[in-house]
Parts: sequence; C-alpha cells; structure tokens
Amino acid sequence: MKIPSVFMLEQQKASLQLHVKQLANEAIQKSAPSAWFEVLYAEAQGDTTQIPWAKLTPHPYLQEWLTNHQPFPSGQKALVIGCGLGDDAEALAKLGFAVTAFDISPTAIAWCGQRFPNSNVNYIVADLLAIPPQWHLAFDFVFECRNIQALPLNIRAEVITSIASVVAPDGTLLLINRVRETEAEPSGPPWPLSESELKQLENLGLQPIEQLVFLESEQVDVKQVRIEYRRRNMQS
Repeated sequence: MKIPSVFMLEQQKASLQLHVKQLANEAIQKSAPSAWFEVLYAEAQGDTTQIPWAKLTPHPYLQEWLTNHQPFPSGQKALVIGCGLGDDAEALAKLGFAVTAFDISPTAIAWCGQRFPNSNVNYIVADLLAIPPQWHLAFDFVFECRNIQALPLNIRAEVITSIASVVAPDGTLLLINRVRETEAEPSGPPWPLSESELKQLENLGLQPIEQLVFLESEQVDVKQVRIEYRRRNMQS
C-alpha cells in the first residue's frame, strides 16, 4: 500500500479548501448561502476525508470545557447547531444531556444515524435561519462551533439573532469561531467574526463569562475564541 506523501496530502487539502470556497460562493450568488453544505456532504459519498471539518471526534475545546464543568444535572436540554457528523452531540449525550442536534444537510443527518445507530440524540434536519418556534428560549446548553463563520456577513446579524434566541434563561451558549482584528469584510469562507459581531450576542442578553483565545492547529495565524455566555434571567 502506497502511503501519500506530506506534499500530496497538502495538495489534497488545498484542493478541498478551494472546492469549498467555490461551492460557498456559488450558493451566495444564488441567494442560498447555506445550500452548499448539502452539496458537499452528498458529493463526499460517505468519505469523511472530503468533509474538511470532520475530525470524527468531539472538538477538543468542547471536550475540555465539559471536563472542567462536569457533573451536569441529568436531563438538561442541549442543542448542537450545525452538528455535522455528530461527534459533539454524542459527547453531550454521554454526560446526561437530552440532546437535539440539527444540520441543514439531510445527508449529514443520515450519516449521523449510520455512525450512531443506537444514539439517544435527536438528530433532525433544520435551518439555522428558520429555527422551529418551539425552540425559542428552550435549551439549557447550546453549542455553536464555526457555523457563524461559514456564513456571509450580509446575513450575519440574522444568524447571530437566531442562535441567541434558543438559549434559555440562565442557560449557557458555548461558542467556538474564528475571529478577526478588523471590521473590514474578509474574503471567505470562512469569514471570521469581528468584535462588533460578537458584541451583538451581548446586546441580545447573553453575558460573556469566560473567554479562551487559541490558534487553530497547524495555522498559527488563524486566531479562534471559545466564549462561554450565560443568558441573564429576565425575571431576576
């Protein structure tokens, strides 16, 4: 069996990144900015190497946060936004959360069912820009990882408002996304978040509790944040 060289792997990675950008920009031109996710998952035909964010393990900075904050009350309602292939949702379920995990891609959700046939997670197809009304202020814990940065700036306020809307009073939002130093619009995808965009979450009633800045693996110039937010109890 021939092992691919580092150069070949880097070429494949660069080619995949370029393909993702092309799919995203085509979707934007068609005024369907999130449609490209289903195209990418369907094209992969079960090959996880064709999904650039599919690590087949929970995000390490989600896992670290969960480890440092457990135990959690059993049965708390959790929502995983843009769940992909389900690893983050499964990590939450193992800790006793009642987990709903959604993705706009039917192929991704079907893939989750194949990977975790005996899962307690409620995997469903849903659109972040058309959140079911019954989810309003409904979840004790919400995990948002890199979905905001994958959507263009002209719908960013709508995306952020939608995410904030599902966090229950006294509930937690854990956010992991790339950030940028300037308010100027970056080229993307991804489109890292600016300080003013993060500030929108505070304006929507979410108070930052803890922030961690880290560099993306193998990309020392790509800054990311993990921010824990808590929704103020409106009755207190």
